[in-house]
Order: sequence, then structure tokens, then C-alpha cells
Amino acid sequence: MKPRKILAACAALGLVVAACGSDDDSSDSATDTTDDMAEVPEDWPESIVFGFVPSQEQESLQDDIQPFIDVLEEGHGIEVEGIVTTDYTGLVTAMGSGTADLGAFGPFGYVLGKDNFGNIEALIQSIRFGSATYHGQWFTNDPSICAEPPVEATALENQDGEIVQVPALEAVALQVGVAFGDDGPEMTDTTEDGTPVSPGSSCIGDISSVAGEEVAFVSESSTSGYIFPALELIELGIDPQTDVTPIFAGSHDAAVTAVYNGDAKFGLSFDDARRNIRDEQPDVGENVIVFSITREIPNDVVAARSDLPESLKTAVYDSVEAVLATDEGAAIFDEIYGWTDIQPANEADFDIVREAAAELGITEPPG
Repeated sequence: MKPRKILAACAALGLVVAACGSDDDSSDSATDTTDDMAEVPEDWPESIVFGFVPSQEQESLQDDIQPFIDVLEEGHGIEVEGIVTTDYTGLVTAMGSGTADLGAFGPFGYVLGKDNFGNIEALIQSIRFGSATYHGQWFTNDPSICAEPPVEATALENQDGEIVQVPALEAVALQVGVAFGDDGPEMTDTTEDGTPVSPGSSCIGDISSVAGEEVAFVSESSTSGYIFPALELIELGIDPQTDVTPIFAGSHDAAVTAVYNGDAKFGLSFDDARRNIRDEQPDVGENVIVFSITREIPNDVVAARSDLPESLKTAVYDSVEAVLATDEGAAIFDEIYGWTDIQPANEADFDIVREAAAELGITEPPG
């Protein structure tokens, strides 16, 4: 099998397992264990490539994944390279063409790759605070579109088929302004220089208010940042291409920034991408108001090329699980994508995404 070099990061995870080694205090035993664990099966490639798509600014995400790559490469026996593609389409194409071995996908990006190329499979599905689903959030810089005035330190959740307002600390997704204290989550988040981060505000608003306005979407391949919101607009009789002025910001934090800066009146992202810019704009929670959310969406996945050795796929899964079980590893994954746990991916869970794409007429990566 030829070496692969273009997009990697998680597969190096096996290094963490190797680094844990044996519980034996004997130096000879520890050396033997490390040597054994570093041995690479003959059918494994000499290098692996793991790709990430931007949930935040590309350069920032590249910096965030580097500690993970460093940990993984320390003795795994396989060269690992991690890069961030410019958009979802780049990673879909890389995986489909066999240039990338592993990739961290949003659900729609994964469905596109799977259905167009057929040679990839979902290996890992992320879990955030016990939930295997998430939703997109609609936000605005204009509180006048709210049915009632925005309320600080609140968020929106789907409950029994309705959108309800809940205290931010009760939301599944970690909200802007929330930090972890000694007794758990609390509304005391600050920037690195100690500036308080304002609690996020939310209200219940009508998404039909976006008609005729500029809307900052993420990209045409973003499940929460375009696909599901666009379907909602179509169901209301609003064409997401002609009845609004679409701005494709390229990342979730860029969409939030566009609304914060007034470049667009409305925007979309995953819940709660406002956290991504809170260090630079600590008042983002009060100036960017969440007023609606999409239906629930299956969480993002790590996909693998189908022809990778099964033992390598298993090692990748086990390694990610092991990393998440450590404080350092959990911090790394929280910084990258907010994962708190994982589970084996189930292909049937993504049918709802396929159905949404079919209704929009999007069946292949944008050109």
C-alpha cells in the first residue's frame, strides 16, 4: 500500500495508547512494552492522512490540531500529517479520490462523500455532553425581530417538537459565557486577560423575517450552516438563493463575525459557535442573538477509507476513545470540535441528512 500524505491528525491517536504503556515499574519491562506497542502490522500503510474542515478560522484550527498530531506521532510507527482543508468539498474530494485516509466530517459532507464515491465509511460519531445530535442556530444583530425581548443567559432547545427557551446552563451545547468551575458549568467565563464574557442572549423569533435580507451561511456543504436552514426556508416558501442575499462565510465563526460586525443581519452556525470569537469579542453574546434553531441533526463523524485494514480502523477508534478519557486529550478535543465522548457510527442515522439534501437537489459536492 502506498504511503498517504495530505490530511491527517486523529489516526496518530495510537501514540497515546502506546505512551500509556504498562503499569509495570520496571524499566526493562516498560521498554519492552513500548517496543511491542510501537510495532506496526505489515498491512498498515507507512503514513496516514487525516483531514479536518474548518469549524473556525482555518489557521486557528490548524494550530489547535497540532498538539494532537504531536502526541500521536511520538512512536506510533506511522507518519501522520494533519491539515485543514479550505472547505467541506476539499475533504470530500480528497477522501473520495483516496488522497486522504481519514477525515473529520460534518454529517452532510460525509453523506456527499459516501454517496458519490462509495469508498468511505463512517467510523466514529461524536457525542457532546451525552447527545449524539445537535442543531443549527439562527442569530441576528436586530432584537426587534424577537417576539419578546431577548433574555440573557438563555438558549434554545428542541423539546417535544417545539422550540423552547431554557437557561444557558441547562442547554446541551456549551453556550457562550459558560465556563467550568469547581462545581461544574457556571456563567463566569472570561477572556485570557480576565475580561468577562457576556452571557448569551436568546429569544423566539420568526425565521421568515430573513426574507429580503443578507444571511451569512457557512458553506453550501454545511449541514447546520446551510442545508437544514435552507430546507426550513423552502418549507416557508422562501428561496434560500433568490429570496435572501446569501453570504457564504466559509466557517462557523466567520458567519458569527459577519453578523457581529453588521455585514449581515442574520446568520447560521452550529450551537453555540459564538464561543469561537468570545476571546476577541467578549460581548458577542449580547450583540449576536439566537432567535431560532433547526431540527436535530446527527453529530459529525470521523470517516475512513473502506480499504484501510480493519485493525487500523479499530486502532483509530480505540485510540480516540483513550485520548478522550484523559484530561489533556479531552481538552484537545474540546478545543477542536467540542467532543466529550464517541460511539460507533451507524449509517442509518444519516438518512435524515440524505433526505434533506435530496429535497434541496444537492447530490454532489458544489463545483
